[in-house]
Amino acid sequence: MASPAKEVAEELPNLVRVYTDGSVERLFGSPYVPPSPNPDPETGVSSKDIIISENPKISARLYLPKLQKQDQKLPILIHFHGGGFCIGSAFSSGEDRFISLLVSQAPVVAVSVEYRLAPEDLLPAAYEDCWTALNWVASHSKAQNEPHRDAWLLDYVDFDRIYIGGDSAGGNIAHNMAMRAGFENLEANAKILGAYLGHGYFWGSKPIGSESIVDHDKALSSLVWNFVYPSAPGGLDNPMINPEGPGAPSLAKLGCSRLLVCLAEKDFLRDRGARYHDLVKESGWSGELELYEVKGEGHCFYMFDTESTNAKNMIKRLTSFLK
Repeated sequence: MASPAKEVAEELPNLVRVYTDGSVERLFGSPYVPPSPNPDPETGVSSKDIIISENPKISARLYLPKLQKQDQKLPILIHFHGGGFCIGSAFSSGEDRFISLLVSQAPVVAVSVEYRLAPEDLLPAAYEDCWTALNWVASHSKAQNEPHRDAWLLDYVDFDRIYIGGDSAGGNIAHNMAMRAGFENLEANAKILGAYLGHGYFWGSKPIGSESIVDHDKALSSLVWNFVYPSAPGGLDNPMINPEGPGAPSLAKLGCSRLLVCLAEKDFLRDRGARYHDLVKESGWSGELELYEVKGEGHCFYMFDTESTNAKNMIKRLTSFLK
């Protein structure tokens, strides 16, 4: 006798389905790929998976480029994947391919964070995980002999060159980590040198620019935030998603020295990204602000086809920022 069809309790169209029995089905994303402990023949990059915390469970994939000399010290990038806080993985094929290219071309050491996802773990869980991961990396700058330290970070990283970055929700996380670093000291008093936001996920209760052509309350950006953070104070105007929402701290407090905001002309989040750039510029923030926009492309295009000319140019722009 066939088992009865499971009943859907909640759904984000084309992304996530939650069933009445509590099970969760993710409908979008690239498949898992294992790390490459031996240097990849194409990029020369090695990778391995590590545990940052057991409770909560936070893991990451570490990347090491081909070294020109054994005592070489490189910048480090702590990267946050996209996926609306509810899909995606640091261990997916698309993410792995993109980070490997970035690491080989920059070159940098990278830590790609596997944070907890909604709806099993609602926000602010992902923010807390990423802050923990950032502090774990920072702790290596002083803690030579403590347990749970990684040899790649101890041997090859210049901790005066810490970068953070991410795509879509990961860009939102990078912004929020930089903001928190402006108010709280990182482990070992480490400093973030630069942050890049790839098509960062920002939103608000009132439409701006081209957003007025859609039903704002039913737009995917609205639905996602309400799904992943239903208890957010202020809802869509919570400062984590709307940097100019009521009570939002001044962007002059951003805790980094350099900031690169990346936009794509056909991205549904394009106007929010442009607004974010202007808000930082107007805030009196004392760092070095850069804007990079790609014409004719959509949201996070470079994650889906790394071989296109525009994607190659995007990766080149990111690598020049990391240098």
